[in-house]
Amino acid sequence: MLALLRAAEPAAGAPTSPFEVNGGLILWTLVVFGALLFLLKKFAWPHIVGAVEAREKRLEEQIAETARLQAEARQLVEQNQKALAEARGQAQLLLNEARTQSEQERALALQKTKTEQDELLARARREIATERDRAIADLRKEAVELSLAAASKLVGERLDSEADRKLVTSYLASLEPNN
Repeated sequence: MLALLRAAEPAAGAPTSPFEVNGGLILWTLVVFGALLFLLKKFAWPHIVGAVEAREKRLEEQIAETARLQAEARQLVEQNQKALAEARGQAQLLLNEARTQSEQERALALQKTKTEQDELLARARREIATERDRAIADLRKEAVELSLAAASKLVGERLDSEADRKLVTSYLASLEPNN
């Protein structure tokens, strides 16, 4: 144990307390600090400052690029909004045109149908009038034949000359306006 106590005793010239000032130690500490400061200033400091300046420059460039990209993005958003508004306007215009065209086609189809209906009705009326006239003519012809047949029986001879037919036909024609 004595050996331990002797080992724990301070060496000659060593400070015994932490608050004791040793001039030689201060001198050597200042020399080493100055040499280290000189070496750092000479070799390390320019590289450190260069790296910091390069990083600062990169950050400024990135900030400028970000600002440029934001301005470009705002411009693109405005262009997109304008294009969207224009597209909506064109779509509305196309819808209005389609609606107008649809209404015109509907009106045209209705007009065409009405025209066809009127033509069909007129044709039916003409056909009816033609058939009526033909029926009246056939009826007159039959009436003439019957009148001649009755007259020939009354007179006792056959009346079939063309002059007799014309006489009866003209008589029946004169009766028609009175009806």
